[in-house]
Amino acid sequence: MKKLILLIAALTIVPPLHAQPAPPPAAGASVMSDGVVRKIDASGGRVTLKHGPITNLDMPGMTMVFRVQPPTLLNNLKVGDAVKFHAESINDALTVTAIAVAK
Repeated sequence: MKKLILLIAALTIVPPLHAQPAPPPAAGASVMSDGVVRKIDASGGRVTLKHGPITNLDMPGMTMVFRVQPPTLLNNLKVGDAVKFHAESINDALTVTAIAVAK
């Protein structure tokens, strides 16, 4: 009887096997957004983009200035380019961490 009570107590502590697994931590890191380059400030490491929704930041479409890390990402861009980009909030600054001309 004592063994049965211990078994029942142990089973109530164990999480159910059908629990949902946690999403991978990098799942949002690969989300790309659409935009159009409006202005490039290469010396300041900034780009102005007119963009659609940025889902990983829960942000609607608008036109705004982003920091760019690393600034060399700006080397192959020109005003008017349609782009795919990834933005993150780094130290409370919205920052483009990947950008490429859309094909």
